[in-house]
Amino acid sequence: MFNIIKTLDRLLGRLEYGLLVLLTAALTLILSAQVILRYFFSSPLFWAEEVAVQILISASFIGVSYLLFSNKLVRVDFILENLGKPWGNWLHKGLQLLSLLVLLVLCYFATDWILRPEIKADVSPTTQLPRWYNYAVLVVSFYCMAWHQLINLITPNGQVHSETAL
Repeated sequence: MFNIIKTLDRLLGRLEYGLLVLLTAALTLILSAQVILRYFFSSPLFWAEEVAVQILISASFIGVSYLLFSNKLVRVDFILENLGKPWGNWLHKGLQLLSLLVLLVLCYFATDWILRPEIKADVSPTTQLPRWYNYAVLVVSFYCMAWHQLINLITPNGQVHSETAL
């Protein structure tokens, strides 16, 4: 059972990595096209800035979830290192549990917020797409972060995902 959970976590990490690659490529293409069209043809894309900002925000949230998966978030751990093995491990697990609880609270409030009628009715002025599509990326990212944090919590210390697992 634990192997199935780890496999699902690894697949989610691969999906996040793939989305990050696609979003970065899309951002590069859109902004390059915007520069070329604006300065060489004096005909900018009217929607490029808004779409670029949404892609950047999406990539940021998905990126944080991927960093949580790969255990590469920046942290200050000198207290954990100086406490020694048993106390440091207990404090580390306690902090992981606290992080999971905070993420679950964020999931709850983000889901409640995105399901409100006024949010669903909000439309982008330039693309005329419902904005909740963009907001949904943040909500899904919170759920992915909570999933990765749960996996980190139930995984024994020292067993993190390696780059070769992707």
